[in-house]
Amino acid sequence: MSKIGFIWVGKLKEPFSRDGCAHYWKKLSRFFKLEESVVKDAPGKLPAADKNRKEGEGILARVKPGDVLIILDEYGTRLTSRELAKYVQKWTDAPNQRPVFVIGGPFGLSDEVKAAARVKIRLSDMTLPHELARLLLLEQLYRAGTILKNMPYHHD
Repeated sequence: MSKIGFIWVGKLKEPFSRDGCAHYWKKLSRFFKLEESVVKDAPGKLPAADKNRKEGEGILARVKPGDVLIILDEYGTRLTSRELAKYVQKWTDAPNQRPVFVIGGPFGLSDEVKAAARVKIRLSDMTLPHELARLLLLEQLYRAGTILKNMPYHHD
């Protein structure tokens, strides 16, 4: 079974986020072996730039050899669900590599994480709270899995 990794900043705090993410995590795990790493939020008293730097160091420390770092970024590539499915297939079919999706904290990602990313995608032209972005990403990856398996979830 192919692997997909996730690196998130912070634990989910909102009940709707926890419930929704757990729902799609379970569904997505039918298609892929999922691996999650949570980076602790930087202390609240730090300025935003220092938070980004500290969280970025935590993210990069969790990247393994062979990981294809895919960040969610407001300036990333727009993809349809079918296009995402094609990329997921390409990333998971390649030997000795694992796609790793990264979502930063409330202040985004450090420049170092952005530079390390091989792929930058956006979920929306609108800014999303990071907890909602996590839920939306999991749903879209589940949708990609159903597209790849020709299951009746996605409707054109």
